[in-house]
Amino acid sequence: MTVPNGEAVLRATGLGKDYPLAAGGDWWRPGRSGGMTAVYEVDLAVAAGETLGIVGESGCGKSTLAAMLTGRLRPTRGRVEVLGRELDALSRRERRRALRDVQLVHQDPYSSLDPRLPIGASVAEPLVVHRRGNRSERRQRVLELLELVGLDPGHADRLPHQFSGGQRQRVGIARALALQPRVLVLDEPVSALDVSVQAQVVNLLARLQRELALGYVFVSHDLGVVTHVAHRVAVMYLGRVVEQGPSGEIEDRPRHHYTRALYAAKPQPDRAAKGRPATISGEPPDPVFPPSGCSFRTRCASAAAVCTRERPPLVAAAGGDAVACHLPLEPPEGSRAR
Repeated sequence: MTVPNGEAVLRATGLGKDYPLAAGGDWWRPGRSGGMTAVYEVDLAVAAGETLGIVGESGCGKSTLAAMLTGRLRPTRGRVEVLGRELDALSRRERRRALRDVQLVHQDPYSSLDPRLPIGASVAEPLVVHRRGNRSERRQRVLELLELVGLDPGHADRLPHQFSGGQRQRVGIARALALQPRVLVLDEPVSALDVSVQAQVVNLLARLQRELALGYVFVSHDLGVVTHVAHRVAVMYLGRVVEQGPSGEIEDRPRHHYTRALYAAKPQPDRAAKGRPATISGEPPDPVFPPSGCSFRTRCASAAAVCTRERPPLVAAAGGDAVACHLPLEPPEGSRAR
């Protein structure tokens, strides 16, 4: 994936992840049957000040991808580069330092915090682990971070249960910013919040991106939120990226049949006027036994014989889009990206 507006601060190339499955009491090992591939050969890149949205149905591999990007999960194949440094080529100490620049914001703001620790101690934890500053300096940094995310610094000694869901997510964002990272990987950061609170957190993230030139990888199944925050979007299906490109292009002129159906399922008052299908037929395939050829062919009304025989590669198209489809959709005549 190209980065149109600058040097990549986070890049993944050919990223893949396999999981072993128990079969007859014996565990799967490379070269033997019984394994499941959660993520297939994903390429992506994020520049400073840019948001890349990752969308798709539940179980498509979004969270597995997020875990690999933040170093919490080792990829089976491919590589992750942070500021041009390949993580797996670094020593243990160098890898730990490199991962300071990539931090994760969790989906559930309550379970990501220790209920026994004051929020100030939770925010300070990365500083303690990485031995940043003395106690007084860490305390001052915590108060600055709480103020930065819109919380009262005087509440640093309160416990997580004394805060609302939106406030707890702000605490999680403050903790992620403690080490001054260059990239935040946000795994469903607003899905556990009320709609009104979602807007507040999204606006906070937008302000922080402007002020700190942060790159975001925004993982979500909420297409409305992704459309609002993302500059570019990568659409995943069964572990693969099937389409990627500028956010407006992806929504207004999808080239992949899955992308069109996915965005058509988003609530919108003018759906009938646009003439898009409202649902995706069938159920997602078993990831242990994926279809041959195109992984979406079993649910695609336009599938042909070639879709059964050959897996479509991700091919660049006009307008900065790229699509993995043997029979891509033609843009509606007279349409244009937002």
